[in-house]
Amino acid sequence: MKLSEIKVLLNGLDTIAFQLPDGSLVPNHFHVTEVGKVTKHFIDCGGTVRNEEVVNFQLWEADDYDHRLHPEKLVRIIELSERILGIDDSLEIEVEYQGKTIGKYGLHFDGKYFLLTSKETNCLAKEKCGVPVEKPKIKMAGLQELNTNPCAPGSGCC
Repeated sequence: MKLSEIKVLLNGLDTIAFQLPDGSLVPNHFHVTEVGKVTKHFIDCGGTVRNEEVVNFQLWEADDYDHRLHPEKLVRIIELSERILGIDDSLEIEVEYQGKTIGKYGLHFDGKYFLLTSKETNCLAKEKCGVPVEKPKIKMAGLQELNTNPCAPGSGCC
């Protein structure tokens, strides 16, 4: 989700709730302790220099059970961050939240909850670093249908 999208969504909400990938909710007394721009300048395993930028929200829960972050307050925090930090509202949002460890999540909205979505690592230079291209899987039963003698020379069974 882009920063511009969350601002529009927040303007139409009365409350904010974040749902973790396992379906549980972040306790409703959470704080957004940081809104920032994170720049990652790196070289991938194929030798290509890359730059990535995201907007980072850090969610934190404290013993302040009376605290509730209202949508209009989060919009004001976002707008202040955009102005002071020069954040482009077309950047994607990444959310940090601490369960057993600090997790980084993508962000989506299902009409009721902001969904913290699992992120995965990936090789960005598969063609340069020697990662084999995945071969298509063929069921052995399918080979028999193609040829009445599935193990004949040139049939591809061996």
